[in-house]
Amino acid sequence: MKRVLVLGAGLVSRPLVRYLLEQPDFEVTIASRTKSKADALIAGHHKGHTTDLLTEDTAKLEKLVREHDLAISLLPAPQHPVVAEMCVRHRKHMVTTSYISPKMRVLDKPARDAGVTLLNEIGVDPGIDHMSAMRIIHDV
Repeated sequence: MKRVLVLGAGLVSRPLVRYLLEQPDFEVTIASRTKSKADALIAGHHKGHTTDLLTEDTAKLEKLVREHDLAISLLPAPQHPVVAEMCVRHRKHMVTTSYISPKMRVLDKPARDAGVTLLNEIGVDPGIDHMSAMRIIHDV
């Protein structure tokens, strides 16, 4: 069973969490500053777990990263490099929904050397955003 850590329980989390929980080989932990939101996403699923997390609590964040196989950061973009550094240090893969920032770019070589994938937003989201906006505009 692969252990996936989802950081953040905002609006974009729900489809991801539901998809992961439907997969036979994934166990999901959602860490969020608002645990009640994380609990609602898991909705009692037997492969889902939640915990409260303030990103300033780097010891707890590091422990969570270390205990999982993959970290998916849905946190605000400035917080991704902190998570990425921990992922590299513990040889854990990471996915984010944000563009590659200069601070993330610096981690490319250390991640490659550690055999870790740091996957940032890869160009799909702006296109989907634009298509959705145009559909709404045309409907109106």
